[in-house]
Amino acid sequence: MSDVICSARHCKNPASWSVVWRNPKLHAPDRRKIWVACDEHRTSLSAFLDLRGFLLGVEPLGVAAPEPGGPADTVES
Repeated sequence: MSDVICSARHCKNPASWSVVWRNPKLHAPDRRKIWVACDEHRTSLSAFLDLRGFLLGVEPLGVAAPEPGGPADTVES
């Protein structure tokens, strides 16, 4: 999956992590959004979301899949 680029600003590295999150004030409980991260930015992107109470988890890229019957996940880069 080397064609997937890290979501961190100005980063051009290939992503290897899915940072799964949602804003509970905006998104339904079954909605999951995904940022992708390289090894270098995994911690900083996760910490940014965790500080705001948005982080649901971090998984290897390709593992985070939409819930069956749920809305499609949105990958943001």
